[in-house]
Amino acid sequence: MEARGERFLRQRQVLFLFVFLGGSLAGSESRRYSVVEETERGYLIANLAKDLGLGVGELAVRGAQVVSKGNKQHFQLNHQTGDLLLHEKLDREELCGPTEPCILHFQILLQTPLQFITNELQVIDVNDHSPVFFENEIQLKLLENTPPGTIIPLENAEDLDVGRNSLQNYTIAPNAHFHVLTRSRRDGRKYPQLVLGKALDREEQPELILTLTALDGGSPPRSGIAQIHILVLDINDNAPEFTQSLYEVQILENSPINSVIVTVSASDLDTGNFGTVSYAFFHASEEIRKTFQLNPITGDIQLVKYLNYEVMNTYELDIEAKDGGGLSGETTVIVQVVDVNDNPPELTLSSITSPIPENSPETVVAVFSVSDLDSGDNGRIMCSIENNLPFILKPSIENFYTLVTNTALDRETRAEYNITITVTDLGTPRLQTQHHMTVTVSDVNDNAPAFSHTAYTLRVRENNSPGLHIGRVSAADRDAGANAQVTYSLLPPHDPRLPLASLVSLNAATGQLFALSSLDFEALRAFEFRVGAADRGSPALSSQALVRVLVGDANDNAPFVLYPPQNGSARCPELVPRAAEAGYLVTKVVAVDGDSGQNAWLAYQLLRATEPGLFGVWAHNGEVRTARPLSARDAVRHRLLVLVKDNGEPPLSASVTLHVLLVDGFSQPYLPLPAAAAAEARADPLTVHLVVALASVSSLLLVAVLGFVAVRLGRRSRAAAGGGCSLPEGPFAGHLLDVSGAGTLSHSYQYEVCLTGGSGTNEFKFLKPIFPNGLVQDTETKAKLQF
Repeated sequence: MEARGERFLRQRQVLFLFVFLGGSLAGSESRRYSVVEETERGYLIANLAKDLGLGVGELAVRGAQVVSKGNKQHFQLNHQTGDLLLHEKLDREELCGPTEPCILHFQILLQTPLQFITNELQVIDVNDHSPVFFENEIQLKLLENTPPGTIIPLENAEDLDVGRNSLQNYTIAPNAHFHVLTRSRRDGRKYPQLVLGKALDREEQPELILTLTALDGGSPPRSGIAQIHILVLDINDNAPEFTQSLYEVQILENSPINSVIVTVSASDLDTGNFGTVSYAFFHASEEIRKTFQLNPITGDIQLVKYLNYEVMNTYELDIEAKDGGGLSGETTVIVQVVDVNDNPPELTLSSITSPIPENSPETVVAVFSVSDLDSGDNGRIMCSIENNLPFILKPSIENFYTLVTNTALDRETRAEYNITITVTDLGTPRLQTQHHMTVTVSDVNDNAPAFSHTAYTLRVRENNSPGLHIGRVSAADRDAGANAQVTYSLLPPHDPRLPLASLVSLNAATGQLFALSSLDFEALRAFEFRVGAADRGSPALSSQALVRVLVGDANDNAPFVLYPPQNGSARCPELVPRAAEAGYLVTKVVAVDGDSGQNAWLAYQLLRATEPGLFGVWAHNGEVRTARPLSARDAVRHRLLVLVKDNGEPPLSASVTLHVLLVDGFSQPYLPLPAAAAAEARADPLTVHLVVALASVSSLLLVAVLGFVAVRLGRRSRAAAGGGCSLPEGPFAGHLLDVSGAGTLSHSYQYEVCLTGGSGTNEFKFLKPIFPNGLVQDTETKAKLQF
């Protein structure tokens, strides 16, 4: 079925061409069928197969189709039975309108062989529409003296049906005074005419209501109605009359706009339009029309313009009252204006001086005059200004005044004055006028720039990058314009040795300070200088401020070990008796740091040891002590690596190596250092430079020391040839051993100076301190320095 439907749609596109061009192909007679409108869908119109003389099913074989004008599907063809059915309900009025008869043309198309059969369908009208008036209510106005026989045309009704079913006639009820005639137009439409049959009397019956009915000829007939409202109009036989022939009224000249000053009233004995009265000015001047307004309905006279007694004090108004028939009456209104104090004083400014320079007393600021249009007390005037202003008013001749400064003005205190001049008359009530003016004060360079602080303290960390912004000085000038434009400068320092030009620079416009070079805390911890601020006034004023720059320390110096010396010479070992108890002071590492503060706080740490756990280093003072008692099983030689670290961020450190030799009392011969250590000592030439430097400073002391050392070297040549340090032959006294474990050194220190001979490099050796009350046992073998 879908394929057949698509085929049907494609074929319909070309059917109309064949319908109009294939008249010559039509081979059958035209037939006319009929159907009543509003017939239901599916109604059997005719059997086409029978009418065309075709057998059952032949229509389908020949491809029969129904084609309607306008491509509308009003019909449906059953190919199996040959029945022509109504496809949709038909509305004759919609299809043909007023045309009668209503004929629908359609064609039967037989495709095989091609043949057209033209047919017609007549749609028969039924009475399905009632007559309808365009307006349900008709308004008519008739004079009571309208003569009988007068014809009044009325609006007609419309009926969509045709023939007998269309509109046929009109009727009216009740019909005591009127009757209706039904007339026909050339096109057949019928319209009514109302005819007055009896004279009207407004006093007897002022209005009539009639019902107009339109009837059609259907069976049963249909109808439509409309109401006719007839208003009987009175004839104009009475003129309007005013209640007063003359109105007199007094009004204050300050009466507000739109106020009603008087109401005139007239009456008319007639009714309706003839009894309706309207009011208007009669022979009124342009000034009266601009000043007053007359309400044409109520008779109210209103003000539309302010009155002025000084200009005009009396008005005479002529008023006309007219009814709807054209009859009129007249009256006169006399308006007397009462004088009041309605004119405020006026101020006329002649000149004004602004701005005025500060510090200038008795300066004329403004000149003005005052006036009042009123007279008497209403025209007398007083002038005043605020009491808290440094100005006064001085009267002059002919109502002229001058505004003068009372004292010298200070722009920095107040740069602008808003002055209100009040002018008041002496009328009742008193009226006043205020004039506002703004007076500005021009600047004079009477204020020097003032720094926000008399002294500035700036802090900058050392090792800064050149050009670093380190701070800003700021000065403000209370003046204005060029007098307040501040320029900054560096002033020559009091200390001529301070290279200020190479240390800082100053932005002359903003007061920003920049470090020109990298500062070193160890070389320059603080410096100060003065800056100046000058304005651009004439003459220029200036001021000074002190700037102190504090250089902050940075951790840029690593700890430096003073003892044991790090000069590369052969280091003499620290001698520790095996009888030493725990806490025995072996030696003390002495170090310094060029920084300050927490960057110079040093901490000591034992990194490596030949035998861990035997020695320890105190973290805060660098003292190296035994951690436990010594035993025979402990090695003779020990090497300790001590780390010295500061408390900076990041921390810096240095390390030192200590050699410790365990002896059975100090009578044991000194054990030489390993050959590698001796070679290392000889390889470092720094020791030579240190010895030379010390010799140049203390030549006499060194001569004495060398003499004692020469005697000692002669006796112990073999020990000197080994590159070691000289050791005492005999046992030390018992009081030389530090077994107290107190962890501190005594107040007086004695150090043994040992010089090596032979191929070894000379060095100083600081021995362990001995008690200050000890005696020297062997003056021939030891030379001691006491500090």
